[in-house]
Amino acid sequence: MKHLILSAALTAAALCAPLAALADGKTHHVAVHVDQNDPQVLNMALNNVQNLTKYYESQGDTAIVEVVAYGPGLMMYVKDKSPVAERIKAMAMESDNVSFAACGNTLKAMNAKAGQEVALLEEATVVPSGVVRLVELQEAGYTYIRP
Repeated sequence: MKHLILSAALTAAALCAPLAALADGKTHHVAVHVDQNDPQVLNMALNNVQNLTKYYESQGDTAIVEVVAYGPGLMMYVKDKSPVAERIKAMAMESDNVSFAACGNTLKAMNAKAGQEVALLEEATVVPSGVVRLVELQEAGYTYIRP
């Protein structure tokens, strides 16, 4: 009788293990670096984000992604000029796990050159320095991606 109970318990545990693994999915942290003002590169970066978040979701995992833009890449966040503004808005609405960081140093230089404040998409959060932000994310264990 003990063997029957033990066998039933082991069978139940084996059947429940895959479900428990899904419930305890891994969390992946990814930093995506954008420093070019090329619509192909901007779209590739966003494609990378969408593809990896979908993949990990299908595996029962979670992906936390931060897209960090500086230099010419900051144009991806400039209101009324970004070629990917609609995609960024849609992605921000679809997922709380995707964020967009804008380099404060680059923005300051753009403001000075324009002689006025350059408006960014509301989805972008200004960080003091894009390069420093990438370093911080990598030091925190984020995987670095550059399309």
